[in-house]
Amino acid sequence: MHPVSQAPILDRKIRFALVGCGRIANNHFGALEQHADRAELVDVCDTDPAALAAAVARTGARGHASLGQLLEHSDADCVILTTPSGLHPRQAIDAFAAGFHVMTEKPMATRWQDGVKMVEAGDKAGRFGRLYMVNVNVFWTRPQSYYDAAGWRGTWEFDGGAFMNQASHYADLLDWLVGPAESVQAYTGTLARNIEVEDTGVVSIKWRSGAMGSMNVTMLTYPKNLEGSITIIGEQGTVRVGGVAVNEIQHWEFAEAHEMDAGIQDASYATTSVYGFGHPLYYDNVIRVFRGEAEPETDGREGLKSLELLIATYLSARDGRRVSLPLDY
Repeated sequence: MHPVSQAPILDRKIRFALVGCGRIANNHFGALEQHADRAELVDVCDTDPAALAAAVARTGARGHASLGQLLEHSDADCVILTTPSGLHPRQAIDAFAAGFHVMTEKPMATRWQDGVKMVEAGDKAGRFGRLYMVNVNVFWTRPQSYYDAAGWRGTWEFDGGAFMNQASHYADLLDWLVGPAESVQAYTGTLARNIEVEDTGVVSIKWRSGAMGSMNVTMLTYPKNLEGSITIIGEQGTVRVGGVAVNEIQHWEFAEAHEMDAGIQDASYATTSVYGFGHPLYYDNVIRVFRGEAEPETDGREGLKSLELLIATYLSARDGRRVSLPLDY
């Protein structure tokens, strides 16, 4: 669970604090020792003086007799909860409120409603707060000559339409940023191109979190690609990333300042192509995975999430009905 979006931490080790120095804490100490080149334990906490002293002796971390003391003085990035499960909800909520990321031992809680409250606390502590609305626009152009250049283009079997082909990465973006959808209602149409599939469509989305939004997609923009954008409206922040391919930060405003704000304009980049510059970064991850240096940043299971959203969109448009997710395969 994490309370804020932040830039990657590349110039120092990730700092952890651990609460509850009982038996299972030793597993966490050992794991962090294996990652000592990239992570460090800076604080530990326990109400048992003997357990606390043993943890401090093993790790060299600062010791705290109470969670409140740790939250007040720690400079950790993440608080690890290895306390009794029934204590996790209150402690997680307090840690979120103090601005920390939170990691819990299993189970995260012993009651369903307590688990829900923990997630809500993480959302509330997030920079946007609760998300209200998320909208995506893909206003590009694909002339008839584009579809005529290859027999597979514009077909149901080998291509898919504006949603499945050109806008599929934007479905990825929605699932990654907003989470799983609850239901969709869509309209699609083949308004101008001589193809089997849609050249234009709209879909309204309701997410499980309660957020609502839409994707508006067309390949008929005159006379050239105009916009690939996402707008996020939350309780405590509003962001719009636009340009031809989500490459320009056009609006960035939050209730609370953050150190990342100073460099946010540097995140924009110029591109005349809707493909951007993502392929080298993806190949870097693939190569590092083969070398045993990294885990896959995306895999087939991640791809299935956005594919399910796209298929639900097509089913809704075909049948003229709201389609609930997950799909009943």
